[in-house]
Amino acid sequence: MKLIILDRDGVINRDQATPIKSPDEWVPIPGSLEAIARLNQADYRVVVAANQSGIARGMFDIMTLNAIHQKMHQAAQAVGAEIDAVFFCPHSADEHCDCRKPQPGMLKAIAQRFDTSLKGVPQVGDSLRDLQAAFVVGCKPYLVKTGKGEQTIAKGGLPPGTEIFADLASVVDQLLSSPSAQTR
Repeated sequence: MKLIILDRDGVINRDQATPIKSPDEWVPIPGSLEAIARLNQADYRVVVAANQSGIARGMFDIMTLNAIHQKMHQAAQAVGAEIDAVFFCPHSADEHCDCRKPQPGMLKAIAQRFDTSLKGVPQVGDSLRDLQAAFVVGCKPYLVKTGKGEQTIAKGGLPPGTEIFADLASVVDQLLSSPSAQTR
């Protein structure tokens, strides 16, 4: 099984200064959903892993988060893309849970759910915490410049082996053009 793990805000959809709090605020980054469709065509299982502290902070509730994700799924399906699963952490940073990136708990839950090792699995994010979580569990970290990506590059401290790309579509171009893409 080929698996890829994507952060949501800043990778699939536009990020903003405050958390996405409604379906109306969820706007896909041009080309991101089509990139997911190309992954599907190459037999990748696509999983989203996202911190959603807005729930703990009372900015929105689980029903609203479900509506946001329903919009994401419908927009993906409209271009022939399928997101296999969405994992999220509803906790705030001060709760010190194991599922909030950069902690590895959410990614470990993905490995357990899909009954697979995460060694070498591509994980695409726009923030250092995405990359740190990926590195700890053996994923291959990819940083996109969309969302908070440029700020993340400027701050430095990227995990070893992190590759940097303009956006999700360019990550997918690279993954699907590499010889190992046929054998994963």
